[in-house]
Amino acid sequence: MNLKFKKPSKETQFAMSKVAAGEDNQDYFTLAEDKLASTTGHSYAKLVSSGNSAILCAMNSIDGAILIPDQGGWNGFKQMAKFLNKDLITVRTNHGLIDLDNLNESIISSSEDGIIDLNDENNKSALFLTSFAAYTAEQDIKAICDFAHKNNMLVVEDASGAIGDYEKRLANGNNSDVIIGSTGSPKIVNVEDGGFITTNDKTLFEKSNLLLKTNKASNITACGICNELDFAEKNLKKTIDACSYLKEKIEDETNFEVFHNDKRGINVIIKTEDPKSLSYRLRQEFVLDSHGMITKCPNYNRLKEKAVALEIKNLDISCLDYENLDSISNIIKRYD
Repeated sequence: MNLKFKKPSKETQFAMSKVAAGEDNQDYFTLAEDKLASTTGHSYAKLVSSGNSAILCAMNSIDGAILIPDQGGWNGFKQMAKFLNKDLITVRTNHGLIDLDNLNESIISSSEDGIIDLNDENNKSALFLTSFAAYTAEQDIKAICDFAHKNNMLVVEDASGAIGDYEKRLANGNNSDVIIGSTGSPKIVNVEDGGFITTNDKTLFEKSNLLLKTNKASNITACGICNELDFAEKNLKKTIDACSYLKEKIEDETNFEVFHNDKRGINVIIKTEDPKSLSYRLRQEFVLDSHGMITKCPNYNRLKEKAVALEIKNLDISCLDYENLDSISNIIKRYD
């Protein structure tokens, strides 16, 4: 079994190296931002230096409270809300998946406490969530956005793991008000640093104009994003297909329970009573260029359960053939 950590495509590496060496002096910002806007279906896009910079700039533009899932999100949501001194509301989920009844409870309770004003168009609150809960389960973004909009709320979708969705259900500007993401390693658009924000509401950029300038990405990163977006759909589909195959195989051939085994995702999370031991053993088995592909839970960014996450998203898509996937499954079976 030969596993490799995900890297930018050779075409992207070559293009970025030419910019870094001064052999290509083209301004790639407009090209990359136009391509990002076209990919998400939003009218406006901005490049920033990292995914957390994207969260910071987006959250700074929100006047009301910030709602986040109780697990399966991203630590940066909590960190940036605290830094910006925002009211933070945690929504109970179904192992990371937003449940509309629980979301409604949070909205009503916060409205009664005066934290959320459902009638103030100039003081809208926003739900921040990731396209894939814990990277393992697709959120029903359209239903969530429809519900949020009826309650005078915005939705900010972190699409780091879903940009270029071939089903057009995720990272779709027809649903989410703001789409943010990281293009660091090992994301779907993988240039090893950088991030982005897209929206139809230009005033959101105006509110965070200084932050956007301060956190601007380099032209090398812009070149990388512009090129790597061409491979996003293929990277995402290959990774989702590999995870679906593994989820089914592990469920059928072992006694492990796979969380959200029927959902699209880019990692596989298995339940275990001894995550410390299992994660240690699997780290010895799966070694890829000094990088890892095992996450021990409980973990806010994954699930607050006794579990281990197989980060298939970390693997180069050239590794995601049936032979390697079967080998991964057989190793999991060994520790059943």
